[in-house]
Amino acid sequence: MAHKILIVDDDHSICEILAYNLRSEGFEVCSAHSAEEALITLSIPFDLILLDVMMGEMSGYKMAETLRARRDTTPIIFLTAKDTENDMLTGFSVGGDDYIAKPFSIKEVVARVRAVLRRASGGAEERLVSSHQIVCGELQINPETKEAFVAGKPVQLTKTEMELLVLLVRSSDRVLSRSEIIDKVWSETPYITERTVDVHITRLRKKLGVCAPMLTNRSGYGYRFNPSSVCD
Repeated sequence: MAHKILIVDDDHSICEILAYNLRSEGFEVCSAHSAEEALITLSIPFDLILLDVMMGEMSGYKMAETLRARRDTTPIIFLTAKDTENDMLTGFSVGGDDYIAKPFSIKEVVARVRAVLRRASGGAEERLVSSHQIVCGELQINPETKEAFVAGKPVQLTKTEMELLVLLVRSSDRVLSRSEIIDKVWSETPYITERTVDVHITRLRKKLGVCAPMLTNRSGYGYRFNPSSVCD
């Protein structure tokens, strides 16, 4: 059964180009030209949303926040000309799953759509760890139930954030380069840059609160989970 994709962009020509090419790849596609129209269209389920950031009354970021507040977990890929690190952080912080800067190639969009859909499906090939619970000081991780807690309080992590955190924990005896992290966490996703790793680490640190110092950076080398920075 074909995956259903909703394109949300106030530029009609971009919607038409994306729709044509995605349909040629076997996807079912609908378009909306504003966030308000998209929220109405989403009364029926979709498998993924391609969402422009800069639109009329309601921005793409605001629409994503609205969906996540409704507990709508439909994967979102932001499409935008705004590609600074702060823009990427904002996109991920409001619930985005990926971020593609304009101008983009159709091949890149199709590849990222397929990769996000694979991750969302939760295939067995994406499991990185065993089911043993991990506890270090205030940090507790259960890879089997995909739950994380800091000081007993649940931390809402995305699938990618959970995989990134567990990968670092399981490799705490050494520093992982950004390229190694990409190979492990984004192995099925092309066009991922090292800056994407940095953005996800920054977002993960914010969510971990008092446990954030456990995620350490070795300048010029990469990242390491260092429990001694917090744990007794």
